[in-house]
Amino acid sequence: MIQMKNTGKRIDLIANRKPQSQRVLYELRDRLKRNQFILNDTNPDIVISIGGDGMLLSAFHKYENQLDKVRFIGVHTGHLGFYTDYRDFELDKLVTNLQLDTGARVSYPVLNVKVFLENGEVKIFRALNEASIRRSDRTMVADVVINGVHFERFRGDGLTVSTPTGSTAYNKSLGGAVLHPTIEALQLTEIASLNNRVYRTLGSSIIVPKKDKIELIPTRNDYHTISVDNSVYSFRNIERIEYQIDHHKIHFVASPSHTSFWNRVKDAFIGEVDE
Repeated sequence: MIQMKNTGKRIDLIANRKPQSQRVLYELRDRLKRNQFILNDTNPDIVISIGGDGMLLSAFHKYENQLDKVRFIGVHTGHLGFYTDYRDFELDKLVTNLQLDTGARVSYPVLNVKVFLENGEVKIFRALNEASIRRSDRTMVADVVINGVHFERFRGDGLTVSTPTGSTAYNKSLGGAVLHPTIEALQLTEIASLNNRVYRTLGSSIIVPKKDKIELIPTRNDYHTISVDNSVYSFRNIERIEYQIDHHKIHFVASPSHTSFWNRVKDAFIGEVDE
């Protein structure tokens, strides 16, 4: 009897708790084992998220300290998956593409967030989509500094900084622009700014190039809520927050099924248009 050698590729599978995602998890796990892939949940080469964009975000944060070594694949089992390349009925195609995989990858920028507290502590986060700041109980007031230039004093509900891939998420619902991920830039977008004869802000989103840094300096030392993708934190006495393009990127497996960015945007927001 001829014994098949394993492919050498280490793969981790991450799925949400929905029945359809769990079914796909078991089926895909079985297919990968039968085709001699190695299942590894600590040091994988490829991470496959099963569910939707929220699950991909969870997979990203699980491996955010291994971004240089890991590539991601998304399998879509819900209604809308902006980061997913495969549907739940395309598992055979996925396994075949993994067998033919040469290591090619498609890379997107990641946001680096540093929160400086007045007691000297520094909290560091990475975001795939965006990071937002709000004041929990009243109008937020913060100075906006871009590349060392004091730009404006913001008053309103809050501010969000997004990556190009995150530009289609919360940023878009706030009226921000959609950026192609090959444009390595950040986007600063207002959340319900206060504009009148006394207080003024720019009133539109700002595109900031890769080399520039965005700083937000709250003027009051009480609690602020900071959301980083799908996680929420509360900090008191924030001295400032710095946002920059991270030195690391997220890498997706480049395969015949990797959907182009504009096709993703069209499928997510426009769909088929009658001629």
